[in-house]
Amino acid sequence: MPAPAPPGSLGRMTTHRAPKPVAGGRPVERAVTVGLALAAIAGLGWIVGMIYTLVRWPL
Repeated sequence: MPAPAPPGSLGRMTTHRAPKPVAGGRPVERAVTVGLALAAIAGLGWIVGMIYTLVRWPL
């Protein structure tokens, strides 16, 4: 086990670097974006359907 760093100094730094992002996005990111877009369209359609139902409801 290495000795602790003296006060006022940093310990050993790691050399690991995160991989650089792939240009053009990853397929998973595209799938998530498409899924969110479809969910937003479905939600908007549901809201419009509810408003239509309330407007056309027989009083």
